[in-house]
Amino acid sequence: MSATGIYGGKRTGVRVVVAGDRGTGKSTLISAVATETFDRNVPPVLPPTRLPADLYNDLVPLTVIDTSSSLENSSKRNEELKRADVVVLTYACDQPMTLSRLSTYWLPELRHLGVKVPVILVGCKLDLQDEQAPMSMEQVMSPIMQKFREIETCIECSAASNNQVPEVFYYAQKAVLHPTTPLFDQERQALQPRCISALRRIFTLCDHDMDGALNDSELNEFQVKCFNAPLQPAEIVGVKRVVHEKLPDGINDIGLTLSGFLFLHALFIEKGRLETTWAVLRKFGYDDDLKLADEFVPVPSKRAPDQSVELTTEAVEFLRGIFRLFDTDNDGALQPHQLEDLFATAPESPWSELPFEDAAEITASGNLPLNAFLSEWALMTLIDPKKSMANLIYIGYTGAPASALHVTRRRSVDRKKQKTERNVFHCFVFGPKNAGKTALLNSFIGRPFSKSDATTTGERFAVNVVNQVGGNKKTLVLREIPEDEVKTFLSKKTFLAACDVAVFVHDSSSEHSWKRSRELLVEVAKQGEESGYGVPCLLIAAKDDLDPYPMAVRDSLGISQELGIEAPVRVSMKLNTMNDVFNRILSVAEHPHLSIPETETRKNRKKYLQVVNRSLMCVSVGAAAAFVGLAAYRVYLARRNTSG
Repeated sequence: MSATGIYGGKRTGVRVVVAGDRGTGKSTLISAVATETFDRNVPPVLPPTRLPADLYNDLVPLTVIDTSSSLENSSKRNEELKRADVVVLTYACDQPMTLSRLSTYWLPELRHLGVKVPVILVGCKLDLQDEQAPMSMEQVMSPIMQKFREIETCIECSAASNNQVPEVFYYAQKAVLHPTTPLFDQERQALQPRCISALRRIFTLCDHDMDGALNDSELNEFQVKCFNAPLQPAEIVGVKRVVHEKLPDGINDIGLTLSGFLFLHALFIEKGRLETTWAVLRKFGYDDDLKLADEFVPVPSKRAPDQSVELTTEAVEFLRGIFRLFDTDNDGALQPHQLEDLFATAPESPWSELPFEDAAEITASGNLPLNAFLSEWALMTLIDPKKSMANLIYIGYTGAPASALHVTRRRSVDRKKQKTERNVFHCFVFGPKNAGKTALLNSFIGRPFSKSDATTTGERFAVNVVNQVGGNKKTLVLREIPEDEVKTFLSKKTFLAACDVAVFVHDSSSEHSWKRSRELLVEVAKQGEESGYGVPCLLIAAKDDLDPYPMAVRDSLGISQELGIEAPVRVSMKLNTMNDVFNRILSVAEHPHLSIPETETRKNRKKYLQVVNRSLMCVSVGAAAAFVGLAAYRVYLARRNTSG
């Protein structure tokens, strides 16, 4: 692991790259902090300089990289800047032009290079500044910092007089270990939304009696957990007094409210005590992006391509309880603001963007019913188990990760055993453009038919619960595969491994649509055969309200019989005559050994196996006959010897 990396969620070093115009004091600054002396004869560019871990309280070593400002060395300098954890840009206090160059060249250049790390602006040679016309630092820096938000702080120093030299690298280290931007919006002078969400979750976890306030005992327990030291009674009184003076509703009869808790952290940040808030966040598992670090979100990592992940019964019951808790009007559906409240302790709502946005059924008033809520979770767990586990933890799940997620049996094993134990089935929807794929997905989640459905492009998901005969419920995920991307997808050997059933939609009134759908079926069947991930298939003849293309009807029946799959299901999304298509898709998926297309290769293999089996049967029968004959001969010899 490099000296400036992150190991086990904890940073093991900070890489500081120093850049700026020639003659601004870069090398002298580095030499001064490393040796605590002023040297007038330092080399033009110093080799990497390592500052000891105990130089500052965080006990994290710094590696300082000096750079050349010459044009011929720009390539090397740019590579160093791209590897930086923090950039120190220098200017000379006695050369105003070098200060102007920060905003006209250096800061734009960092953006051009894609360097997205904190920047510290450092004025060197403070001892040489013209005392008759000193520049007001705040006046000069304010417009620059307004334009370039990546600037963390500005400081002036003098290597000659050792004035504020250690502070330069203290601020550089602090900008990496305790960055401001993720926590606080300087322009709004308010906590960032993600910071509020994280602190809200921490407050909720510490409010053990769930009364909406941290009493003295809970506050003390929080203090011990984060800082390994209890608060004295006088300190608790002092904290409450400060909050109450500035924010009266931050304290109630019980103790510190959520608004008071947030106010305290905003106060810490405003006073430059960012390390306090970061210590709290990191104690509860947050990384620099204010998401839970990987080690706090363990998920099953060892699984075959044809295995998937589902929520356990325990996790589903937890989600049912959470749903009821936020369904305050008990109408069986979550309004948008209720769903927003539910995910208020997560960095953001996980379903506000594709592929989860608009993937489940909503009511006429735009609310999310329980089945749709659970369906969204099933979809998220299927395609992104880590995201699902993280969001379970964000909203309050405290059980072991192993009790929340379950890895299914391999699909290849399901086919051998001729049954499956899955609760969530993944269906790939193939078909040419304008065949009705999008309309099929919309129908599945209760969306009314619209002519604009035919023009929808791009990959899309739809998920819902399917009620089976007998009262069983299974979750079906439909994944629309864009025709233009089929070739790319099929070039990946394991693409079909995640598929439980593939359906092929065609416009039953179009000759081209049928022929293209048939081609796709053959391509998928061939890929399944070659990759070893053959999948059950089903044909769907859409737009049954239109006059059918006669050849398509006859050919599709013939193809079905030839390939050994079910006859096409005829549907019309426009007339809402669906012919129980989703139950039929589910039925095909639940019988994984059936409806796998019989390609020529597959047929030849079957014939070969049948011949081998017949040969083995003949050998077995012959061996049995020989054994019986030998036994009979032995009996005959025994009887003859006895009579003799």
